[in-house]
Amino acid sequence: MSAALLIFAGTYAVIALGRAPGLRLDRTGAALLGASLMVAAGVLMPAQAWRAIDANTLVLLLGMMILVAHLRLAGFFGLVARWAGEHAHRPALLLIAVVAVTGVLSAFLVNDTVCVMLAPLVAEIVLATKRKVEPYLLALALASNAGSVATITGNPQNIVIGSISRIPYTEFAAALAPVAIVSLVIVAGAVLLAYRAEFRSAQRLDASPQPLPLHRWLLAKSLVATLGAVAAFFAGVPPAEAAIVAGSLLLLTRRLKPQRIFVEIDWPLLLMFAGLFVVVRGLEEAAFTPAVLAEMRGLHLGRPAALALVSAVLSNLVSNVPAVLLLKPFVPGLADPHRAWLVLAMASTLAGNLTIAGSVANLIVVERARRSGVHISFWRHLRIGAPVTVLTILVGVWMLA
Repeated sequence: MSAALLIFAGTYAVIALGRAPGLRLDRTGAALLGASLMVAAGVLMPAQAWRAIDANTLVLLLGMMILVAHLRLAGFFGLVARWAGEHAHRPALLLIAVVAVTGVLSAFLVNDTVCVMLAPLVAEIVLATKRKVEPYLLALALASNAGSVATITGNPQNIVIGSISRIPYTEFAAALAPVAIVSLVIVAGAVLLAYRAEFRSAQRLDASPQPLPLHRWLLAKSLVATLGAVAAFFAGVPPAEAAIVAGSLLLLTRRLKPQRIFVEIDWPLLLMFAGLFVVVRGLEEAAFTPAVLAEMRGLHLGRPAALALVSAVLSNLVSNVPAVLLLKPFVPGLADPHRAWLVLAMASTLAGNLTIAGSVANLIVVERARRSGVHISFWRHLRIGAPVTVLTILVGVWMLA
Protein backbone atom coordinates (compact mmCIF):
# COMPACT_ATOMS: atom_id res chain seq x y z
CA MET A 1 0.00 0.00 0.00
CA SER A 2 2.83 2.39 0.85
CA ALA A 3 4.46 1.88 -2.55
CA ALA A 4 1.16 2.37 -4.37
CA LEU A 5 0.39 5.57 -2.47
CA LEU A 6 3.87 6.96 -3.07
CA ILE A 7 3.80 6.18 -6.80
CA PHE A 8 0.30 7.58 -7.15
CA ALA A 9 1.13 10.77 -5.23
CA GLY A 10 4.27 11.37 -7.29
CA THR A 11 2.47 10.78 -10.58
CA TYR A 12 -0.44 13.06 -9.76
CA ALA A 13 1.88 15.77 -8.40
CA VAL A 14 3.64 15.98 -11.77
CA ILE A 15 0.31 15.95 -13.59
CA ALA A 16 -0.95 18.81 -11.39
CA LEU A 17 2.23 20.87 -11.90
CA GLY A 18 2.61 20.01 -15.58
CA ARG A 19 6.28 19.08 -15.22
CA ALA A 20 8.58 17.62 -12.55
CA PRO A 21 10.55 20.47 -10.90
CA GLY A 22 14.13 20.48 -12.11
CA LEU A 23 13.48 17.74 -14.65
CA ARG A 24 12.06 17.49 -18.16
CA LEU A 25 9.53 14.87 -17.11
CA ASP A 26 6.11 15.97 -18.39
CA ARG A 27 2.60 14.64 -17.72
CA THR A 28 2.87 11.83 -20.26
CA GLY A 29 6.26 10.75 -18.97
CA ALA A 30 4.98 10.81 -15.39
CA ALA A 31 1.99 8.60 -16.27
CA LEU A 32 4.24 6.12 -18.10
CA LEU A 33 6.79 6.10 -15.26
CA GLY A 34 4.05 5.67 -12.65
CA ALA A 35 2.53 2.75 -14.55
CA SER A 36 5.93 1.06 -14.89
CA LEU A 37 6.68 1.50 -11.19
CA MET A 38 3.32 0.00 -10.21
CA VAL A 39 4.43 -3.18 -11.96
CA ALA A 40 8.06 -3.02 -10.81
CA ALA A 41 7.01 -2.55 -7.18
CA GLY A 42 4.74 -5.59 -7.35
CA VAL A 43 1.54 -3.60 -6.83
CA LEU A 44 0.23 -5.03 -10.12
CA MET A 45 1.22 -8.02 -12.17
CA PRO A 46 1.96 -7.28 -15.85
CA ALA A 47 -1.27 -9.00 -16.90
CA GLN A 48 -3.25 -6.83 -14.46
CA ALA A 49 -1.62 -3.70 -15.85
CA TRP A 50 -2.59 -4.63 -19.40
CA ARG A 51 -6.16 -5.33 -18.34
CA ALA A 52 -6.34 -1.97 -16.55
CA ILE A 53 -5.95 -0.08 -19.84
CA ASP A 54 -9.37 0.73 -21.28
CA ALA A 55 -8.92 0.03 -24.98
CA ASN A 56 -12.36 1.46 -25.85
CA THR A 57 -11.33 4.89 -24.56
CA LEU A 58 -8.06 4.92 -26.49
CA VAL A 59 -9.64 3.63 -29.70
CA LEU A 60 -12.46 6.18 -29.56
CA LEU A 61 -9.99 9.02 -29.00
CA LEU A 62 -7.79 7.78 -31.84
CA GLY A 63 -10.74 7.49 -34.22
CA MET A 64 -11.93 11.03 -33.42
CA MET A 65 -8.42 12.40 -33.89
CA ILE A 66 -8.20 10.81 -37.35
CA LEU A 67 -11.57 12.32 -38.35
CA VAL A 68 -10.60 15.78 -37.06
CA ALA A 69 -7.22 15.59 -38.82
CA HIS A 70 -8.95 14.98 -42.15
CA LEU A 71 -11.39 17.82 -41.55
CA ARG A 72 -8.53 20.19 -40.75
CA LEU A 73 -6.49 19.27 -43.82
CA ALA A 74 -9.61 19.63 -45.97
CA GLY A 75 -10.11 23.22 -44.73
CA PHE A 76 -13.37 22.58 -42.84
CA PHE A 77 -12.54 24.68 -39.77
CA GLY A 78 -11.35 27.60 -41.87
CA LEU A 79 -14.54 27.42 -43.93
CA VAL A 80 -16.76 27.50 -40.82
CA ALA A 81 -14.81 30.35 -39.21
CA ARG A 82 -14.87 32.38 -42.42
CA TRP A 83 -18.62 31.87 -42.82
CA ALA A 84 -19.22 33.11 -39.25
CA GLY A 85 -17.01 36.14 -39.86
CA GLU A 86 -18.72 37.06 -43.11
CA HIS A 87 -22.29 36.77 -41.76
CA ALA A 88 -21.92 38.32 -38.28
CA HIS A 89 -21.88 42.04 -39.02
CA ARG A 90 -22.09 43.32 -35.44
CA PRO A 91 -19.66 42.69 -32.55
CA ALA A 92 -22.33 40.99 -30.40
CA LEU A 93 -23.43 38.81 -33.31
CA LEU A 94 -19.84 37.79 -33.97
CA LEU A 95 -19.42 36.80 -30.33
CA ILE A 96 -22.64 34.76 -30.39
CA ALA A 97 -21.49 33.10 -33.61
CA VAL A 98 -18.15 32.18 -32.01
CA VAL A 99 -19.91 30.69 -28.96
CA ALA A 100 -22.48 28.79 -31.05
CA VAL A 101 -20.01 27.38 -33.60
CA THR A 102 -17.49 26.43 -30.93
CA GLY A 103 -20.15 24.83 -28.75
CA VAL A 104 -21.65 22.72 -31.53
CA LEU A 105 -18.30 21.54 -32.90
CA SER A 106 -16.96 20.80 -29.40
CA ALA A 107 -19.98 18.63 -28.66
CA PHE A 108 -18.94 16.12 -31.32
CA LEU A 109 -15.27 16.61 -32.24
CA VAL A 110 -13.42 16.73 -28.87
CA ASN A 111 -13.09 20.28 -27.56
CA ASP A 112 -9.30 20.41 -27.32
CA THR A 113 -8.87 19.79 -31.05
CA VAL A 114 -11.61 22.32 -31.85
CA CYS A 115 -9.69 24.98 -29.92
CA VAL A 116 -6.47 24.12 -31.74
CA MET A 117 -8.22 24.66 -35.08
CA LEU A 118 -10.46 27.65 -34.31
CA ALA A 119 -8.35 29.86 -32.03
CA PRO A 120 -5.98 31.22 -34.72
CA LEU A 121 -8.86 31.61 -37.19
CA VAL A 122 -11.01 33.55 -34.72
CA ALA A 123 -8.05 35.78 -33.85
CA GLU A 124 -7.44 36.50 -37.54
CA ILE A 125 -11.10 37.34 -38.22
CA VAL A 126 -11.39 39.66 -35.21
CA LEU A 127 -8.11 41.40 -35.99
CA ALA A 128 -9.36 41.97 -39.53
CA THR A 129 -12.36 43.86 -38.07
CA LYS A 130 -10.03 45.95 -35.86
CA ARG A 131 -11.88 44.90 -32.71
CA LYS A 132 -10.51 43.71 -29.35
CA VAL A 133 -9.53 40.06 -29.67
CA GLU A 134 -9.52 39.08 -25.99
CA PRO A 135 -13.28 38.70 -25.34
CA TYR A 136 -13.77 36.55 -28.44
CA LEU A 137 -10.94 34.17 -27.53
CA LEU A 138 -12.16 33.96 -23.93
CA ALA A 139 -15.60 33.10 -25.27
CA LEU A 140 -14.02 30.43 -27.49
CA ALA A 141 -12.29 28.75 -24.53
CA LEU A 142 -15.33 28.90 -22.24
CA ALA A 143 -17.73 27.73 -24.97
CA SER A 144 -15.51 24.80 -25.92
CA ASN A 145 -15.79 23.44 -22.38
CA ALA A 146 -19.50 24.23 -22.06
CA GLY A 147 -20.44 22.71 -25.42
CA SER A 148 -18.37 19.60 -24.88
CA VAL A 149 -20.57 18.60 -21.93
CA ALA A 150 -23.28 17.53 -24.39
CA THR A 151 -21.97 14.17 -25.62
CA ILE A 152 -19.57 11.34 -24.91
CA THR A 153 -17.26 12.50 -27.72
CA GLY A 154 -17.17 16.10 -26.48
CA ASN A 155 -14.00 15.80 -24.41
CA PRO A 156 -11.53 13.21 -23.07
CA GLN A 157 -13.16 12.88 -19.63
CA ASN A 158 -16.57 12.21 -21.17
CA ILE A 159 -14.96 9.58 -23.39
CA VAL A 160 -13.55 7.88 -20.29
CA ILE A 161 -16.90 8.08 -18.48
CA GLY A 162 -18.83 6.81 -21.50
CA SER A 163 -16.48 3.85 -21.87
CA ILE A 164 -16.57 2.89 -18.19
CA SER A 165 -20.26 3.56 -17.48
CA ARG A 166 -21.60 2.03 -20.73
CA ILE A 167 -24.27 4.73 -20.84
CA PRO A 168 -25.66 4.81 -24.43
CA TYR A 169 -24.61 7.81 -26.52
CA THR A 170 -28.22 8.94 -27.07
CA GLU A 171 -29.08 8.68 -23.38
CA PHE A 172 -25.95 10.60 -22.41
CA ALA A 173 -26.75 13.36 -24.89
CA ALA A 174 -30.41 13.55 -23.86
CA ALA A 175 -29.36 14.19 -20.25
CA LEU A 176 -26.46 16.57 -20.83
CA ALA A 177 -27.19 18.41 -24.10
CA PRO A 178 -29.74 20.68 -22.31
CA VAL A 179 -27.08 21.49 -19.70
CA ALA A 180 -24.64 22.36 -22.50
CA ILE A 181 -27.16 24.65 -24.23
CA VAL A 182 -27.94 26.59 -21.06
CA SER A 183 -24.21 26.79 -20.26
CA LEU A 184 -23.47 28.26 -23.70
CA VAL A 185 -26.12 30.93 -23.12
CA ILE A 186 -24.49 31.74 -19.77
CA VAL A 187 -21.05 31.97 -21.43
CA ALA A 188 -22.31 34.37 -24.08
CA GLY A 189 -24.14 36.49 -21.50
CA ALA A 190 -21.15 36.64 -19.15
CA VAL A 191 -18.73 37.79 -21.88
CA LEU A 192 -21.24 40.33 -23.25
CA LEU A 193 -21.68 41.74 -19.75
CA ALA A 194 -17.98 41.78 -18.83
CA TYR A 195 -17.04 43.55 -22.09
CA ARG A 196 -20.22 45.60 -22.56
CA ALA A 197 -18.25 48.61 -23.84
CA GLU A 198 -16.89 46.42 -26.67
CA PHE A 199 -20.31 45.10 -27.63
CA ARG A 200 -22.32 48.26 -27.15
CA SER A 201 -21.04 49.48 -30.50
CA ALA A 202 -23.41 49.27 -33.45
CA GLN A 203 -20.54 49.55 -35.91
CA ARG A 204 -20.86 47.25 -38.89
CA LEU A 205 -18.07 44.72 -39.15
CA ASP A 206 -16.48 43.99 -42.48
CA ALA A 207 -14.15 41.07 -41.93
CA SER A 208 -11.93 40.15 -44.83
CA PRO A 209 -9.68 37.31 -43.61
CA GLN A 210 -7.15 35.78 -45.95
CA PRO A 211 -8.61 33.07 -48.21
CA LEU A 212 -7.84 29.59 -46.92
CA PRO A 213 -7.05 26.49 -48.98
CA LEU A 214 -10.08 24.26 -49.46
CA HIS A 215 -9.83 20.70 -50.76
CA ARG A 216 -13.39 19.95 -51.85
CA TRP A 217 -13.06 16.23 -52.51
CA LEU A 218 -11.33 15.59 -49.18
CA LEU A 219 -13.85 17.85 -47.44
CA ALA A 220 -16.79 15.93 -48.88
CA LYS A 221 -15.28 12.57 -47.87
CA SER A 222 -14.41 13.80 -44.37
CA LEU A 223 -17.87 15.25 -43.76
CA VAL A 224 -19.57 12.06 -44.93
CA ALA A 225 -17.35 9.96 -42.66
CA THR A 226 -17.83 12.27 -39.66
CA LEU A 227 -21.59 12.56 -40.07
CA GLY A 228 -21.76 8.80 -40.59
CA ALA A 229 -19.88 8.25 -37.32
CA VAL A 230 -22.18 10.64 -35.44
CA ALA A 231 -25.26 8.93 -36.92
CA ALA A 232 -23.82 5.57 -35.82
CA PHE A 233 -23.29 6.93 -32.28
CA PHE A 234 -26.96 7.87 -32.04
CA ALA A 235 -28.02 4.58 -33.65
CA GLY A 236 -26.45 2.64 -30.80
CA VAL A 237 -23.22 1.47 -32.45
CA PRO A 238 -20.41 1.38 -29.84
CA PRO A 239 -18.69 4.81 -30.17
CA ALA A 240 -15.18 3.37 -30.32
CA GLU A 241 -16.15 1.03 -33.15
CA ALA A 242 -17.97 3.74 -35.13
CA ALA A 243 -15.16 6.28 -34.77
CA ILE A 244 -12.26 4.01 -35.65
CA VAL A 245 -14.05 2.47 -38.65
CA ALA A 246 -15.03 5.90 -40.01
CA GLY A 247 -11.52 7.26 -39.47
CA SER A 248 -9.82 4.22 -40.97
CA LEU A 249 -11.99 4.29 -44.09
CA LEU A 250 -10.72 7.82 -44.78
CA LEU A 251 -7.20 6.42 -45.03
CA LEU A 252 -8.27 4.66 -48.26
CA THR A 253 -7.02 7.33 -50.66
CA ARG A 254 -4.55 7.87 -53.49
CA ARG A 255 -4.06 11.58 -52.83
CA LEU A 256 -3.20 12.00 -49.15
CA LYS A 257 -0.19 10.36 -47.53
CA PRO A 258 -1.09 8.64 -44.24
CA GLN A 259 1.90 10.34 -42.59
CA ARG A 260 0.13 13.71 -42.92
CA ILE A 261 -2.69 12.32 -40.79
CA PHE A 262 -0.51 10.49 -38.28
CA VAL A 263 1.48 13.62 -37.39
CA GLU A 264 -1.82 15.24 -36.39
CA ILE A 265 -2.55 12.53 -33.80
CA ASP A 266 -1.87 13.48 -30.17
CA TRP A 267 0.11 10.34 -29.37
CA PRO A 268 1.38 11.68 -26.00
CA LEU A 269 -2.24 12.12 -24.85
CA LEU A 270 -3.09 8.52 -25.72
CA LEU A 271 0.02 7.30 -23.92
CA MET A 272 -0.81 9.43 -20.86
CA PHE A 273 -4.29 7.92 -20.70
CA ALA A 274 -2.86 4.39 -20.86
CA GLY A 275 -0.43 5.15 -18.06
CA LEU A 276 -3.07 6.77 -15.85
CA PHE A 277 -5.36 3.75 -16.18
CA VAL A 278 -2.58 1.57 -14.77
CA VAL A 279 -1.61 4.03 -12.00
CA VAL A 280 -5.19 4.36 -10.77
CA ARG A 281 -5.74 0.61 -11.00
CA GLY A 282 -2.67 0.11 -8.82
CA LEU A 283 -4.07 2.51 -6.24
CA GLU A 284 -7.43 0.71 -6.31
CA GLU A 285 -5.77 -2.67 -5.83
CA ALA A 286 -3.59 -1.61 -2.90
CA ALA A 287 -5.44 1.17 -1.08
CA PHE A 288 -9.17 1.11 -1.85
CA THR A 289 -10.13 -1.54 0.68
CA PRO A 290 -13.77 -2.07 1.72
CA ALA A 291 -13.04 0.01 4.85
CA VAL A 292 -11.78 2.93 2.76
CA LEU A 293 -14.77 2.73 0.42
CA ALA A 294 -17.06 2.73 3.46
CA GLU A 295 -15.32 5.84 4.82
CA MET A 296 -15.85 7.61 1.48
CA ARG A 297 -19.58 7.24 1.93
CA GLY A 298 -19.26 9.89 4.61
CA LEU A 299 -18.66 12.44 1.85
CA HIS A 300 -22.23 11.81 0.63
CA LEU A 301 -21.08 11.53 -2.99
CA GLY A 302 -24.48 10.10 -3.83
CA ARG A 303 -25.84 13.63 -3.60
CA PRO A 304 -25.38 15.47 -6.91
CA ALA A 305 -24.26 18.69 -5.19
CA ALA A 306 -21.60 16.92 -3.11
CA LEU A 307 -20.26 14.91 -6.05
CA ALA A 308 -20.21 18.02 -8.25
CA LEU A 309 -18.26 19.96 -5.62
CA VAL A 310 -15.69 17.21 -5.07
CA SER A 311 -15.17 16.61 -8.79
CA ALA A 312 -14.91 20.37 -9.50
CA VAL A 313 -12.24 20.83 -6.82
CA LEU A 314 -10.28 17.77 -7.93
CA SER A 315 -10.51 18.81 -11.58
CA ASN A 316 -8.84 22.11 -10.79
CA LEU A 317 -6.18 20.45 -8.65
CA VAL A 318 -5.08 17.63 -10.96
CA SER A 319 -7.04 18.28 -14.20
CA ASN A 320 -10.33 16.70 -15.21
CA VAL A 321 -9.30 13.34 -16.68
CA PRO A 322 -7.14 12.37 -13.66
CA ALA A 323 -9.97 13.55 -11.38
CA VAL A 324 -12.47 11.31 -13.17
CA LEU A 325 -10.14 8.32 -12.95
CA LEU A 326 -9.59 8.99 -9.24
CA LEU A 327 -13.33 9.11 -8.51
CA LYS A 328 -14.11 6.14 -10.78
CA PRO A 329 -13.87 3.43 -8.09
CA PHE A 330 -16.42 5.15 -5.85
CA VAL A 331 -19.21 5.73 -8.36
CA PRO A 332 -20.43 2.12 -8.82
CA GLY A 333 -21.12 1.86 -5.08
CA LEU A 334 -23.38 4.91 -4.98
CA ALA A 335 -27.15 4.64 -4.72
CA ASP A 336 -27.69 5.88 -8.29
CA PRO A 337 -24.49 5.25 -10.32
CA HIS A 338 -26.16 6.25 -13.60
CA ARG A 339 -26.93 9.76 -12.40
CA ALA A 340 -23.59 9.98 -10.62
CA TRP A 341 -21.69 9.34 -13.88
CA LEU A 342 -23.64 12.13 -15.56
CA VAL A 343 -23.01 14.54 -12.68
CA LEU A 344 -19.31 13.66 -12.76
CA ALA A 345 -19.14 14.31 -16.52
CA MET A 346 -20.95 17.63 -16.13
CA ALA A 347 -19.01 18.98 -13.15
CA SER A 348 -15.52 17.82 -14.19
CA THR A 349 -16.00 19.49 -17.59
CA LEU A 350 -17.60 22.76 -16.50
CA ALA A 351 -15.05 23.10 -13.69
CA GLY A 352 -12.45 23.53 -16.42
CA ASN A 353 -13.72 27.07 -17.00
CA LEU A 354 -12.65 28.27 -13.55
CA THR A 355 -9.01 29.09 -14.32
CA ILE A 356 -6.65 29.10 -17.28
CA ALA A 357 -5.08 25.88 -16.00
CA GLY A 358 -8.48 24.27 -15.47
CA SER A 359 -8.55 22.62 -18.88
CA VAL A 360 -6.28 21.92 -21.82
CA ALA A 361 -8.68 23.87 -24.04
CA ASN A 362 -8.02 27.03 -22.02
CA LEU A 363 -4.26 26.59 -22.28
CA ILE A 364 -4.49 26.04 -26.03
CA VAL A 365 -6.48 29.25 -26.54
CA VAL A 366 -4.16 31.30 -24.30
CA GLU A 367 -1.12 30.03 -26.18
CA ARG A 368 -2.69 30.73 -29.58
CA ALA A 369 -3.69 34.20 -28.34
CA ARG A 370 -0.09 34.90 -27.34
CA ARG A 371 1.07 34.03 -30.85
CA SER A 372 -1.36 36.66 -32.14
CA GLY A 373 0.08 39.28 -29.77
CA VAL A 374 -2.80 39.01 -27.25
CA HIS A 375 -2.11 38.32 -23.58
CA ILE A 376 -4.94 36.78 -21.55
CA SER A 377 -3.92 36.99 -17.90
CA PHE A 378 -4.89 34.56 -15.15
CA TRP A 379 -7.02 37.20 -13.43
CA ARG A 380 -8.85 38.31 -16.59
CA HIS A 381 -9.84 34.72 -17.21
CA LEU A 382 -10.81 34.17 -13.57
CA ARG A 383 -13.00 37.31 -13.57
CA ILE A 384 -15.30 35.66 -16.12
CA GLY A 385 -14.47 32.00 -15.60
CA ALA A 386 -15.36 31.91 -11.89
CA PRO A 387 -18.96 33.13 -12.17
CA VAL A 388 -19.50 31.08 -15.33
CA THR A 389 -18.24 27.94 -13.58
CA VAL A 390 -20.39 28.46 -10.48
CA LEU A 391 -23.54 29.29 -12.45
CA THR A 392 -23.21 26.47 -14.98
CA ILE A 393 -22.45 23.80 -12.35
CA LEU A 394 -25.39 24.97 -10.23
CA VAL A 395 -27.62 24.74 -13.30
CA GLY A 396 -26.21 21.32 -14.11
CA VAL A 397 -26.82 20.01 -10.60
CA TRP A 398 -30.38 21.34 -10.66
CA MET A 399 -31.12 19.80 -14.07
CA LEU A 400 -29.66 16.42 -13.14
CA ALA A 401 -31.02 16.22 -9.58
